Amino acid sequence: MTISALDLFKIGIGPSSSHTVGPMRAACLFARHLRDGAGLGAVRRVEARLYGSLAATGIGHGTDRAVVAGLMGSEPDRVEPDAMARAVDAVRLDGRLPLAGTHDIPFDWPRDLRLLPVALPRHPNALRLAAHGAGGVLHEATYYSIGGGFVVDEAQAAAGETGAPAVAVPLPYASAEELLALCRRHGLRVADLVLRNEAAWRPEADTRAALLAVWQAMKGCVARGLRHEGVLPGGLDVVRRAPAMHRRLNARDGQPNLITQTFAAMDWVNLYALAVNEENAAGGRVVTAPTNGAAGVVPAVLHYFMDFQRGAGDADVVDFLLAAAAVGG
Repeated sequence: MTISALDLFKIGIGPSSSHTVGPMRAACLFARHLRDGAGLGAVRRVEARLYGSLAATGIGHGTDRAVVAGLMGSEPDRVEPDAMARAVDAVRLDGRLPLAGTHDIPFDWPRDLRLLPVALPRHPNALRLAAHGAGGVLHEATYYSIGGGFVVDEAQAAAGETGAPAVAVPLPYASAEELLALCRRHGLRVADLVLRNEAAWRPEADTRAALLAVWQAMKGCVARGLRHEGVLPGGLDVVRRAPAMHRRLNARDGQPNLITQTFAAMDWVNLYALAVNEENAAGGRVVTAPTNGAAGVVPAVLHYFMDFQRGAGDADVVDFLLAAAAVGG
């Protein structure tokens, strides 16, 4: 099955696509179901249970906080990380949760959000959510966060679905060999072939606009990573390195065109990747490429090209991300 470039590059928050982005999406889907099913007003309490890997590393990955944010209606591609952190802290402090952003219910963090180190049968990243009313359980659902921000419910997991929409594309391929053979046969560059396939999901103009929005999110992540000083969260006292490294490279190179100077180029690429990885670890906004944990390399290479290649523009961004999507897919 071919994956759209916009399924591969998802805007979300750190530090993990499977342990943060996916659980937040699942909790938001659950809250939205209650809201749209007209059962929201009857909810008196919500329970969240994290299983397996989500439980084992949930605190370090902020899975518990992501689930609470999702229950409040936050979506990983739209939520502002600092505002989300303040809202989640308020739930823990006040013991009140605005379910789906509108329906205020009591929320006892230790009682209503539990981490259970046992695995459910279908996948190690599982969470079960239940909404209780005056007469018992109103709605219950189990979700699996299967990687890259993809989420499936119990029925989808039983059917072997991946969470990505199944779409027939005009030029399908399942290997690099098939991809290159198609390019030769049709006289297309890799980026052109992927763009032709993306038309199965949306018009070309929409694809180009969405990829440029992905690039803006990637650039923003690098900029924050280069600016933010201090110690990363997690209790290991890891000091951010990117800002100091940025100052050293600026002092050394003065922003010349380094496109052919291999070792100097790699210093800058490493810097951009480090900035993304540190921002991801801090729970900042990041783009899966194809996961949060691997999110640094794609924007680092593109950022270097856009910074140091004269005449680089939006068309280069789109080409690069389309070609990267071919490899990532």
